[in-house]
Amino acid sequence: MENDILMRTWLDDLNLSHPLLIAGPCSAETEEQVLKIAHELKDSDASFFRAGIWKPRTRPGGFEGVGAIGLKWLQRAKAETGLPMAVEVANANHVQLALEHDIDVLWIGARTTVNPFAVQEIADALQNTDKIVLVKNPVNPDLALWIGAVERLHNAGIKKLGVIHRGFSTYEKTKYRNIPEWQLAIELQNRFPDLPLICDPSHIAGKRDMIQDVSQKALDLNYDGLIIETHIDPDNAWSDAAQQVTPNALKQICKDLKVRKETDTEDEFTVKMNKFRLNIDELDSKIIDVLAKRMKIADEIGQLKKDRNVAVLQNKRWVEILDKMIVQGNEKGLSEDFIMGIFKAIHEESISHQQNVINRKD
Repeated sequence: MENDILMRTWLDDLNLSHPLLIAGPCSAETEEQVLKIAHELKDSDASFFRAGIWKPRTRPGGFEGVGAIGLKWLQRAKAETGLPMAVEVANANHVQLALEHDIDVLWIGARTTVNPFAVQEIADALQNTDKIVLVKNPVNPDLALWIGAVERLHNAGIKKLGVIHRGFSTYEKTKYRNIPEWQLAIELQNRFPDLPLICDPSHIAGKRDMIQDVSQKALDLNYDGLIIETHIDPDNAWSDAAQQVTPNALKQICKDLKVRKETDTEDEFTVKMNKFRLNIDELDSKIIDVLAKRMKIADEIGQLKKDRNVAVLQNKRWVEILDKMIVQGNEKGLSEDFIMGIFKAIHEESISHQQNVINRKD
């Protein structure tokens, strides 16, 4: 699949004066709830109304959605408000039911994206559809899986495509429910600049008080839109209560968001920006040089360990380094998440270098 400016046609045809917004409850709970939220969002920036009908849960026993009956509620909401409807589908049966109820947007969830067989089943069921189909990133940070899911849909003749960045699962404790790993979404954006990119701040944040900041970060990175979970009574929602906002809160979030220009053609801006970029290029080259020198030392350490028959991994030393670097990073205005990410990558590369030396036949 190659980038194609026609990928944006469905989005451009909306003629929006603001970023795309998809909003609605995590789950459709009752017909009354769906209709009330839809009417609250009718006069907002929302272009599509979303609601979960089938809810894949991590463990059995939780609320797994109302099922097909909820599609009738969405049909009524669409008839009363004019808002197009969006739902998540996880198999061919979901697709068939969604199409029978004239759902406008279908998205593939993170747990489904990881399974190429399931994605292919959905692609086959949607063959040549004119519906908008969006693909959430897989739960793990695997760009190839994400792109592969989009390619399967593209190969099935689906023209109206887009992707949703909802963050990635991690065993580590962070301030996010799902760590953003912004660089993966940026890499996807670089490869396919005309493929609409939508951020899901609800699933990245996991807490409603972080929705604004994550949304602004996405817009600062030139995302095309947002999908935000919205509920009339978030604290009593049947699923993901902590990350949902009220319709009024959503409207305030939209009001407070700042949409940046992609660039500025004024001469003064261009001159200053070029100077900054030259400085960054120089510093990046120095970073590479320093890292190369560090890895040469890692090779020497590997040789010493080989000579003395010492194990590669020295966990106590690693913890000491990480703790020290986090403190120094904080003093320099660098976040703990950033420092941890950088030094984990450096540590993995150092271990790899040492293993190569130890396993090398002299």
